[in-house]
Amino acid sequence: MKFTELGLSPELLKSIEAMGFEEATPIQEQTIPLGLQGLDVIGQAQTGTGKTAAFGLPMLEKIDRNNRAIQGLVIAPTRELAIQTQEELYRLGREKRITTQVVYGGADISRQIRAIKNNPHIIVGTPGRL
Repeated sequence: MKFTELGLSPELLKSIEAMGFEEATPIQEQTIPLGLQGLDVIGQAQTGTGKTAAFGLPMLEKIDRNNRAIQGLVIAPTRELAIQTQEELYRLGREKRITTQVVYGGADISRQIRAIKNNPHIIVGTPGRL
């Protein structure tokens, strides 16, 4: 199934296209429509199958970019996964001008606090730092 068939906005489709993706993976095909409906979803898939986009695209779609308040929260078990997830959400939300911030231990907490005071739309973080 093509991403254009999933009910995503033109801005998100432009970001997806810029990243070189055309066809949704099975986890994306099954998850995105449910997420867009506002349903709770639990999914499991192999590494590299696009789970961040599967769960992130519906969240990005629902963000009101004119509301400069935190509207999304992603909890990642490790610093590396938090950074990777934030980078992917940033790329996916670029055309929609969605702002993201990552917070994790082992980094300057005062810098992260200042970044959060800029009111990102989405925060991605590890449990300890959140």
